[in-house]
Amino acid sequence: MAQYENNAYFWQKVDTLFLSSEINLNRKKGDVHPVFKNLIYPTDYGHVTDTKSVTSEGVSVYAGSGDRNKITALVVAADILAKELDVKMLIGCTEQEVDDVLRFLNQTDLQKTVLIRRGNDIPAWSFSDN
Repeated sequence: MAQYENNAYFWQKVDTLFLSSEINLNRKKGDVHPVFKNLIYPTDYGHVTDTKSVTSEGVSVYAGSGDRNKITALVVAADILAKELDVKMLIGCTEQEVDDVLRFLNQTDLQKTVLIRRGNDIPAWSFSDN
């Protein structure tokens, strides 16, 4: 079984995208989701401005209690109801907060996610000729 390779160059680009934008946190930990009243936000939540995503608000971000200038991981969500794939950033999240976000995002059978943890490896295929 093949396993994806975690590419340090990829994370460098994600860091650049993240650190060159601003964060707009519009939901606090413990807030009720505006549409799905049974969902409670496990961390502060918002969007990275000046980025593109499936919504016009930008890439979603879940902000934990740690260093909010550091991306902890990415989450890729497959949403059957919206018929979309969506990438979300986790910043400054502890292991418990990562687990809480994953539980929050996977509460319904209509959406499931995978977690991509940050890595430092540089696979041979990632080098460019330029």
